[in-house]
Amino acid sequence: MTSSPVLFVPGLNCTAMLWATQVAELGAGRTVMVADHTRSATIAGLAADILADAPPRFALAGLSMGGYVAMEILRVAPERVERLCLLDTRADADGLEQAEIRRQTIEIAERGGFSKIAAMQYPRLVAPARLDDEALQRVVRAMADATGSAAFVRQQRAILGRIDSRPSLAAIRCPTTVLVGAEDQLTPPELARDMAERIPAARLVVIPEAGHLSPIETPRPVGEALKTWLDG
Repeated sequence: MTSSPVLFVPGLNCTAMLWATQVAELGAGRTVMVADHTRSATIAGLAADILADAPPRFALAGLSMGGYVAMEILRVAPERVERLCLLDTRADADGLEQAEIRRQTIEIAERGGFSKIAAMQYPRLVAPARLDDEALQRVVRAMADATGSAAFVRQQRAILGRIDSRPSLAAIRCPTTVLVGAEDQLTPPELARDMAERIPAARLVVIPEAGHLSPIETPRPVGEALKTWLDG
């Protein structure tokens, strides 16, 4: 069991609201923080920003873009990470189609259409059963509004420029859990399984009825998985 601080890194266009349930559940007896991942336009820059504000040692959990940043932190400062949880993320770099979609969303945002992006992306962010979940839609929209157009563009540029992290996964030595929603369309379970197989002794957790935003779609099962990760 660890009582070390826990540091959460949200995904693209997400804020601390992504982790609200888990922060509340895990905060008893330990420090829980949510990183600011909005200031730099490179993954390396974001990792440096977060490390500058982080405690000397911590447990690190990142979702999607937060996972990209977490893997960079493991490359540059592995001695500071006590344990790692990668949620709904992937280790490879963008392919041509993915990169083009990102460039299109950057263009939409820069032309004044940022307010449309959350609704455009929502169907791919959640499990099919949550498509008509108005409360969840409001949370996704609120996170986007709080992020804002300029930070969203920086985040997309950082993701576009990220490296392929697969070659560095075998060097991870801290206890690691790889978690994914069973219905994640953006980073599906086969990608999580590949990461778990590349990281020594990693544990794979697949959350039923969850899509890409598993912490807010299925907060209790994700919280239980995080407790197991921290207590292992």
